[in-house]
Amino acid sequence: MLTPSDLTPEDFALLGFTVKVAALATLAILPPGIALAWALARWNIPGKGLVETLVSLPLVLPPTAVGLLLLELLGRGTLASRLLDRLGIEVLFSAKAVVLATAVMSFPLLVRSARTAFEEIDPRLLGVARTLGHGPISVFARVALPLAWRGVTAGALLAFSRALGEFGATIMVAGNIPGRTQTLALAIFQRAELAHDGAALRLVAITVLLAFAAVGTTELLIRRRARRSA
Repeated sequence: MLTPSDLTPEDFALLGFTVKVAALATLAILPPGIALAWALARWNIPGKGLVETLVSLPLVLPPTAVGLLLLELLGRGTLASRLLDRLGIEVLFSAKAVVLATAVMSFPLLVRSARTAFEEIDPRLLGVARTLGHGPISVFARVALPLAWRGVTAGALLAFSRALGEFGATIMVAGNIPGRTQTLALAIFQRAELAHDGAALRLVAITVLLAFAAVGTTELLIRRRARRSA
């Protein structure tokens, strides 16, 4: 059984960096993800089907394809790269690129779970709030979000879990630079390539424990939401 004494300082550094990146990516996608989920659940906006398809693409495309698209978007000479250069922000092959890649790959999971939670809210409750004088923002913040918090939290945990294990898009836009952009997933790949199977399996065990805790908490929230809805 894996114990903290089995871990090396490098393992702890990888663990800390991976959790930090996954947490930052999840926090970054929360505002736009919740807003988009609410819009898709309640508004018949033009092009809704197209938006739903675009949001879901990272779930079905190879992660390396998503990474290549990000690389092309941020590559030298593009509008995005010129804007970032003016701001003095370096993204490609940095920790910021890791956060970006994991955020893009985990975004659909947050939106899908939050949207389902918003769709389960009784529209009459929202209507009552509006008749009491609450505006759209107040209805969302004071009624919809508290009622949907379990689904939103479950989506955030799923997104966090996905971010923990992201590999393909990350290696395309951030590389696999030890001490700079290397996450647990990238370190497992590198150590396996070097035939350091024991070290790789140790990192696999760490990743499994993290994912088990996050997914287990998500399942608990989903079951409680299902019982509440029954």
